[in-house]
Amino acid sequence: MGKTYERIDGRLRSFIEAQPLFFTATAPLSGDGTVNLSPKGLTGSFVVLDELTVAYLDFAGSNAETIAHLRENGRITLMWCAFQGPPNIVRVHGHGEPVFRDDPRFGELLTHFPDIDPTPHGLRAIIVVTAELVRDTCGYAVPFMSYEADRDLHGKRFAREDDASLSEYFTKKDHVATSLDGLPGLPLPLPPRTV
Repeated sequence: MGKTYERIDGRLRSFIEAQPLFFTATAPLSGDGTVNLSPKGLTGSFVVLDELTVAYLDFAGSNAETIAHLRENGRITLMWCAFQGPPNIVRVHGHGEPVFRDDPRFGELLTHFPDIDPTPHGLRAIIVVTAELVRDTCGYAVPFMSYEADRDLHGKRFAREDDASLSEYFTKKDHVATSLDGLPGLPLPLPPRTV
């Protein structure tokens, strides 16, 4: 039923790129730490960079668990489910890294996302994931669901922020600079943009 792939290409890549939603899972090294699972969407915010590397835009939110876990240990799993068409679940297990706005790589990485304007979303980082294990499974129990459209609420909420007010917003949140388990999260104040 399940298959392991050596790379992200062909049918597998087409499937991943066609999904409007994916999930990220991370955890701290501590055995009693908080496991994090997050849904990710917004058309154009995910790209396949090459056969073993994917990336997505990390936008403003109420916490930074994924960033904190990646800074500590780099472990991450991404998952896509087929909610329409033939059943399928794809997981990319790998090593992730948050590339912050002051990183020399940030500007070039951002050019890989031409189908979204990140400006109104409070872009914090670009998460780059190197695949170490790529697998699919049947997905027979995943229900059929219809995609209608991206919600416009995120852009509306964060479009009114500039870098200074966004940093202030993050500073007021309990789990942005520090994770639920006390790990370093998003560097604050926000690093200046390289572009």
